[in-house]
Amino acid sequence: MNKKMKKQIIIIITSIVLLIIAFLINNKLSVVFFLLSYIIVGHKIIYKAFRNIIRGKVFDENFLMTIATLGAFFINEIPESVTVMLFYQIGEFFQDYALDKSRKSISSLIDIRPDYANVVKGKDTVKVNPSEVKIGDIILVKSGEKIPLDGIVKSGDSALNTSALTGESKLRKVDIGDEVLSGSINISGILKIKVTKEFSESTVSKILELVENASNRKSESENFITKFARYYTPIVVIEAILLSVIPPVIFNQDFNIWIYRALSFLVVSCPCALVVSIPLGFFSGIGACSKNGILVKGSNYLEAISKSEIVVFDKTGTITEGEFKVRSIHSVDIRDNELLKLASYAEYYSNHPISISIKKDYGHKINPNKISDVKEIPGRGVIALVDNKKVMVGNNKLLEENNIEYEKCDIIGTIIYVAVDNVYHGYMVISDRIKDDSALALRLLKNLGVKKTVMLTGDKDGVSKSVFERLNINEYYSELLPQDKVNIINELKKQLTDDGKIVFAGDGINDAPVIMSADIGISMGGVGSDAAIEASDIVIMTDELSKIATVINISKSTMKIVKQNIVFAISVKIFVLLLISFGILTMWSAVFADVGVSVLAVLNSIRILKFKY
Repeated sequence: MNKKMKKQIIIIITSIVLLIIAFLINNKLSVVFFLLSYIIVGHKIIYKAFRNIIRGKVFDENFLMTIATLGAFFINEIPESVTVMLFYQIGEFFQDYALDKSRKSISSLIDIRPDYANVVKGKDTVKVNPSEVKIGDIILVKSGEKIPLDGIVKSGDSALNTSALTGESKLRKVDIGDEVLSGSINISGILKIKVTKEFSESTVSKILELVENASNRKSESENFITKFARYYTPIVVIEAILLSVIPPVIFNQDFNIWIYRALSFLVVSCPCALVVSIPLGFFSGIGACSKNGILVKGSNYLEAISKSEIVVFDKTGTITEGEFKVRSIHSVDIRDNELLKLASYAEYYSNHPISISIKKDYGHKINPNKISDVKEIPGRGVIALVDNKKVMVGNNKLLEENNIEYEKCDIIGTIIYVAVDNVYHGYMVISDRIKDDSALALRLLKNLGVKKTVMLTGDKDGVSKSVFERLNINEYYSELLPQDKVNIINELKKQLTDDGKIVFAGDGINDAPVIMSADIGISMGGVGSDAAIEASDIVIMTDELSKIATVINISKSTMKIVKQNIVFAISVKIFVLLLISFGILTMWSAVFADVGVSVLAVLNSIRILKFKY
């Protein structure tokens, strides 16, 4: 419990004690205790009301509560005035408690911010601010410490707790040469890490920036409630004034009766239940996502994904593991190991999964000084000078566009052709495997009401068709360039209903254009991928495809609860307002209706955090 909430408890308890004393003594002195109780519990609300009036923000909940309670004082309904303010503060406490509980759901993300980095200087280590560490510096991370910056392990081995990044409790083992991400916790052993990114560009900084900015992107529901409150509050104030003046004039009744009803009308008309519970519902939804290793950049995206009708996937690294292996090498007029060496050198600067697999299979140290004039062609491959030889490594389109004669291969798998100085020298067969949870993910999406699933890939048709048939996907498109994927997304949008949304999920490698062209872009396994975090609206911190179904499920639950709160709050308020207008209910009923609706709506909102997804 934070300091603000502890202070609220003290104020509420003090006010209750004074209120009880006022009721017990029941004489002229009781007015003093009523007044003290009112000032203690309501002074901040009165201050905020007058401060906002000076700033031109007249019609808010502080104004309504101040006018209603001060008005009750002037018509000698003192106990009710104090009680109204007291219960309003109790309602505020429950709202703050719920908000604090919701904030804690993403506190693990905020806690990943590192406080320091141990930089190795010769035989010594110097503790510095992470922002002072440069690329290439060696940092020391002891057991139990957070890894402050992204880097490569240079010495030591350990198990890392990455739950704050991925939502997964399983420890990740790392050894020399492995990449480690800032925000992970070193569980055992001592690691020396070579820094590969400055702190401002590190994974932890990107995630913190994303989380901190999430509340700035409002959903349609939140924007509606903000506009609703802007017009609703002045209208109810005018109605209260009319209620206090017109009936007593027409029916020749006591003004105090109708002023009392008008003040009760103001109390119950306070829009707190909507203004607080709706944003809190989305905040809780985003918190539930973060607990499951899913980062949502704003409540607008959480709301939009509940309307998903078509989900489109990239194949490599999304449906499949993206961990390619060289299965066979077929060289022409050159030795197999020489073909692999030339391909590895040409692919040296590429981070594409296929490139990584070629270099991994080669297994020897590559001298970058022998490489120059590297040109990576999206959807085609790589052209580079290796020892002054022009090496082409890529698919058949690369060779055809350069008018190189080659032996076409129809083996199932990804075929990478190699040409040296415009002469064809063979091919490699590289294969990937489908992720374990891909079939489950597609089944869950259909159960959630997704109408169509589509797979897009730059891979050859034979490989793509094999994946398509095994997973029961509705449609697939193969041998695509990045721009082709964008065009297909635009065509698929024409099949949506007026309110429907199209989702694209990719691994963040060469997918930025198509991620941005979809209504909701999701990057898979986005940790460490700057392009994925920048381009996508939702980042799934693990590579589990089934998490797409999880975020849609959370979104649908959030929207259901938000709609419940809107209908419940407005219905109860309209009903109570009518009863108050006819004198059936008193101000006591009004305060219970207002605070009760607010508390129930808030508690309903944080239920999202309790669901099992």
